[in-house]
Amino acid sequence: MAPGASPADQPGFGVSLLAGGVAGVSVDLILFPLDTMKTRLQSPQGFKKAGGFRGIYAGVPSAAVGSFPNAAAFFITYEYVKFLLRMESSSYLVPVTHMLAASAGEVVACFIRVPSEVVKQRAQVSAASGTFHIFSNILYQEGIQGLYRGYKSTVLREIPFSLVQFPLWESLKALWSRKQDHVVDSWQSAACGAFAGGFAAVVTTPLDVAKTRIMLAKAGSNTASGNVLPALLEVWKTQGISGLFAGVFPRMAAVSLGGFIFLGAYDLTRSLLF
Repeated sequence: MAPGASPADQPGFGVSLLAGGVAGVSVDLILFPLDTMKTRLQSPQGFKKAGGFRGIYAGVPSAAVGSFPNAAAFFITYEYVKFLLRMESSSYLVPVTHMLAASAGEVVACFIRVPSEVVKQRAQVSAASGTFHIFSNILYQEGIQGLYRGYKSTVLREIPFSLVQFPLWESLKALWSRKQDHVVDSWQSAACGAFAGGFAAVVTTPLDVAKTRIMLAKAGSNTASGNVLPALLEVWKTQGISGLFAGVFPRMAAVSLGGFIFLGAYDLTRSLLF
């Protein structure tokens, strides 16, 4: 939100939905190879056995189907909660508003994101199996709950990530706006998003590792139960600090580029549609 603007001045929630969806699809498809490498680095069997550099677009249909509704759900919730919690008279509480709005957005978006993520990650480490085949196997062997394995760990990863990324993104945009005495351009918003996303990606990598292990775990195993702390302890015992930060560089690169494209495309689409 631009300095001094009120929620009533913002584009409609339908615009937020469309802008968020366009941004989500753009990021997921452009950066899919980096995401595949990150998943394989974090997998229990290791990068090479999980596929190495082969079939780096395995699982892309799942990402393509889930990315638009997932991102749209996040941003429409994010903008709506910001609207409900508007605090123009208490500017020092604005970051709190952004944190709460981002957290609410993640909880809602994860209902769409997690099934897509489960199928995608299993396809990424089993490139020989088709996306629909993996989807069918999950439903047959584990039912609907299998598609939501890792929901808790995903939310526990995404909320801390958003608590760092979105207040930092909004603060950097506000600072840049004040410095140049006008609202930031789309590329400036994208640059702020890249920095905020990269920083948030690094500090939340252990939670991302736990989420990946839970989603890839064999059905019925202790890890598959979805408890984050035991998953983290298992990684710590077997691989130490390097295991907890497995895939940190492709994750940081993907999220930084993703933040640039995602938040830049979001602001650009909103400005074009408004």
